Amino acid sequence: MQTLGKFISEMGPAANEPLLPAVHEASVETDAWNTEDNSPEASFADSSVTAESDTSLAEGSVSCFDESLGHNSNMGRDSGTTGSDSDESIIGTKRASPEPELQLRPYQMEVAQPALEGKNIIICLPTGSGKTRVAVYITKDHLDKKKQASESGKVIVLVNKVMLVEQLFRKEFNPFLKKWYRIIRLSGDTQLKISFPEVVKSYDVIISTAQILENSLLNLESGEDDGVQLSECHHTNKEAVYNNIMRRYLKQKLRNNKLKKQNKPPVHLPQILGLTASPGVGAAKKQSEAEKHILNICANLDASTIKTVKENLGQLKHQIKEPCKKFVIADDTRENPFKEKLLEIMASIQTYCQKSPMSEFGTQHYEQWVIQMEKKAAKDGNRRERVCAEHLRKYNEALQINDTIRMIDAYNHLEMFYTDEKEKKFAALNDSDGSDDEASSCNDQLKGNVKKSLKMDETDEFLMNLFFDNKKMLKKLAENPKYENEKLIKLRNTILEQFTRSEESSRGIIFTKTRQSTYALSQWIMENAKFAEVGVKAHHLIGAGHSSEVKPMTQTEQKEVISKFRTGEINLLIATTVAEEGLDIKECNIVIRYGLVTNEIAMVQARGRARADESTYVLVTSSGSGVTEREIVNDFREKMMYKAINRVQNMKPEEYEHKILELQLQSIMEKKMKIKRSIAKQYNNDPSLIALLCKNCSVLVCSGENIHVIEKMHHVNMTPEFKRLYIVRENKALQMKFADYQTNGEIICKCGQAWGTMMVHKGLDLPCLKIRNFVVNFKNDSSKKQYKKWVELPIRFPDLDCSEYCLYSDED
Repeated sequence: MQTLGKFISEMGPAANEPLLPAVHEASVETDAWNTEDNSPEASFADSSVTAESDTSLAEGSVSCFDESLGHNSNMGRDSGTTGSDSDESIIGTKRASPEPELQLRPYQMEVAQPALEGKNIIICLPTGSGKTRVAVYITKDHLDKKKQASESGKVIVLVNKVMLVEQLFRKEFNPFLKKWYRIIRLSGDTQLKISFPEVVKSYDVIISTAQILENSLLNLESGEDDGVQLSECHHTNKEAVYNNIMRRYLKQKLRNNKLKKQNKPPVHLPQILGLTASPGVGAAKKQSEAEKHILNICANLDASTIKTVKENLGQLKHQIKEPCKKFVIADDTRENPFKEKLLEIMASIQTYCQKSPMSEFGTQHYEQWVIQMEKKAAKDGNRRERVCAEHLRKYNEALQINDTIRMIDAYNHLEMFYTDEKEKKFAALNDSDGSDDEASSCNDQLKGNVKKSLKMDETDEFLMNLFFDNKKMLKKLAENPKYENEKLIKLRNTILEQFTRSEESSRGIIFTKTRQSTYALSQWIMENAKFAEVGVKAHHLIGAGHSSEVKPMTQTEQKEVISKFRTGEINLLIATTVAEEGLDIKECNIVIRYGLVTNEIAMVQARGRARADESTYVLVTSSGSGVTEREIVNDFREKMMYKAINRVQNMKPEEYEHKILELQLQSIMEKKMKIKRSIAKQYNNDPSLIALLCKNCSVLVCSGENIHVIEKMHHVNMTPEFKRLYIVRENKALQMKFADYQTNGEIICKCGQAWGTMMVHKGLDLPCLKIRNFVVNFKNDSSKKQYKKWVELPIRFPDLDCSEYCLYSDED
């Protein structure tokens, strides 16, 4: 069994998310932490863990895994592809001390000092101030001291994004440490198939996504393999993976207190270092609540203090360029016949299904009302209301798109939805039991205005006809430049002004809310010749998750875009929050938040991207949108945060320790109660007690006993009976390849409702179900519920046995 010593973590963007600590200790091979008091204990000793979840992780955050799980740090020198034999340039000559190779500025050394003394701390430094460099320094200092004492040391750096693993390895840890220590990067995309415990044995510094560490801890607890035992790192973001990791740590800390009272040797815990640009104030509305939020973060990471720059503040301010903030307000009183037409159609749908919400069309509140209406109707089996709610939601999204980007983008959103609905009907009709002539006739009827078909009831006909009858009018209105979005005019002027003023060196980022708006803005800029005339070279940057409308970017595509941005081949990024959270992006002259309402943490992170001299941070929004007011509130909350940090720093040591212990006990008790409540809901963990119904036509799809799980997340049904119920439909946006599986297409019910995707896993074609497309019927009490994610369902399913599938399969 392996033990880890030092743990480093960067804090993430969520306002209520605490920083993850870096832990360092001397190791005891036979000890280990476990979640159960009566479990055999294995120690995290002599390891150090660093977890990074900060939005500015790229700028520098490091944490150390202190000890090596009882293994020599030189093990495995001749194995692997990364480490001391890397061909990257080496800085300085080989020395035991990090000073010649890693020069920290005085303000960096100021905040690092307690960690260099072995204490658990949280370092709070602004974006662009070099948090990661501080972490590298602390890592090397820690490993050097272990080596000098003839002890083994380990450092693990935890991050929350795959891209950050590569970035931290390539830009910081490997260049500075490779001559002395073995460094490896691990993520879900890593092709190197080696167990995590073996990695810990063989390497000195592990840069990893937090989930990989959590999986190893779970494997240890379940007895699946040797695993690595860690104390848990806790992020306050509900059940975030950092939460789970840190809670183990806190439990062992409390056990150690008991052991000390019994005059027994305690289990060594890793040193923890947390790094953040902004811990935020959570849901605080007054100063005392903000202080409790900061204390809670410190408790989660078992930090002895939260460090900010005091003595060298002048130097820090000189290093960090504070951008000029501007508000660009659009007077959105334009005539908008396209919007009026959408409102007219939505009113017709509401009249048809006899529903009248209190919320205004196009708002977030209206969307929430529609979602609740759809859920209730699905549970009640009221298809008319459910389908109407689904279509109303699409029109509401179109209104929001119309408010943010172009009318034609809103039109395309609707047109894509209805084309997709029509194609599903074609698929269902072509697969029907009727004759080919009958199906062909029905297909012809679906063209144009969508007349009667075998697979469409009265509600389908009403909704489809309503769109197709208005399609030409909507498109004509959407293409009329007379009614252009006023915010887009303001955005265009802002970009042109910046690039006209300094075309040679200008670089900028536009942050917007959705992938769709990101892509649409990118297209808008590329289609407008005025931007090219002043040298704008734009590209969108989005995440890698699945999306049915906008094809996600792979990690390779993201790296390529950022590389081109760094070299100037691209000089304007249009991005979702993927670019706010720590990516290594060159200093920008201008950062624009386009109609985006966020919290104080996201504000600090986005603003921190504008690091060039005389840079500008611009908010483009419409009057009455609430964005301006929210930004003012964010400024206030940021001041509240620093005041709260200062109050916590100046607490008397005994008062601070008492409050931290109190919050840690509270966290553990709350988790225990949550587990008890969860167990009470578990329906004896018997999958046969549930059945899945199609949320559109209410047909019985399968019993829960037919469902199996792959990689603890993909839920599949491989029975021949289920195979006869669905149709496979090509969907190019879903054709993605991953390390262990790929998705090939969409599976749909014969009523046209999507059920999930067809995935290929280990050469097998398997239908993978998305629970949001079903109604769950609990057989023992006849209740019906809907869930967005499988993890919300109080039932756990067995792992898939591929050999069992081969017995079911009728293929050769």
